[in-house]
Amino acid sequence: MSLDPLKIGLLGLGRMGQSHLRILSMLKLVDLRFIYDTDDESMQSLARAHNVKPCHDLESALRDVDAVSICTPTSTHLEYILQAGKHVKYIFVEKPMGDSIENSRKIVNFAEDNSIILQVGLIERFNPAVRALTNFIDQGSEIINIDFTRTNKISDRIKDVDVIYDLMIHDIDLALYLNGPVKHIDAYGTINDGLIAFCTANILHENGRQSRVLASRITEKKTRQIQATCNDYFIDCDLLRKEIIVSRQSIVKQEFNKPYTISSIEEAVEVMPQEALLNEIQNFIQLCSGHTVDVPKAHDALQASQVCAQIKEIIFNN
Repeated sequence: MSLDPLKIGLLGLGRMGQSHLRILSMLKLVDLRFIYDTDDESMQSLARAHNVKPCHDLESALRDVDAVSICTPTSTHLEYILQAGKHVKYIFVEKPMGDSIENSRKIVNFAEDNSIILQVGLIERFNPAVRALTNFIDQGSEIINIDFTRTNKISDRIKDVDVIYDLMIHDIDLALYLNGPVKHIDAYGTINDGLIAFCTANILHENGRQSRVLASRITEKKTRQIQATCNDYFIDCDLLRKEIIVSRQSIVKQEFNKPYTISSIEEAVEVMPQEALLNEIQNFIQLCSGHTVDVPKAHDALQASQVCAQIKEIIFNN
């Protein structure tokens, strides 16, 4: 396991790419060797601001790094993974991994055939509230159902991906992570300008648990919420405020020949104040250093994309 700084290159300097740039520039265990974008003016400006080298010959630059972070448009992911994979073993790629199931499978096969370790940017796994929720659920209580709600007004930067692949994919990944493989799906949605803008899906998992997933980008209010119904308590998790409230039922017997009083006891679960993207990138660095870490990899992203594709097909066929 190496303790030397990880030599890494960053591809793509849009909104997410600039967030990666901010964090990669400040980490001591990272040697950010270059940044790359097809918008030369933006690349030059960001290179000066962060004192990093702009890249004009990507093929040559890739020979000088151990890992790459790919934050380019989804339609280019396959191309850049194939190019980077000729030179590096470790690749981080933002979600969705591919712009189609076919291309996602090509990425999985390429990574397997070339022994490439690929982490996918399903960032909600690194939300400190999700980690606290997972630890709490793992204590052994029986889960009956988990509701996932994610709404946000449409962003001008999203023009080629519907709400399923833009927002819902995060919760699909969490549903698979927490509840396991899917047995059956029902879904409904609203289509605007050829893209699904509102979607709700009911997922029955092979273990008998249920997930209800709602995503909207026509809703003015921004929400990120997970609610879990368990056999002996209810969990309300707000991913934006990083708050978890657990409600337990309490039954208090009254005097003779009088009814029981049923009340709810609430308790807050401590959530550490951490930035999800920082956690995500630090885990990628650990992965590149040979440590065993629990991160979403290519197969996880493919499974999430396959569920997204099923939901999309059901909606368009309704």
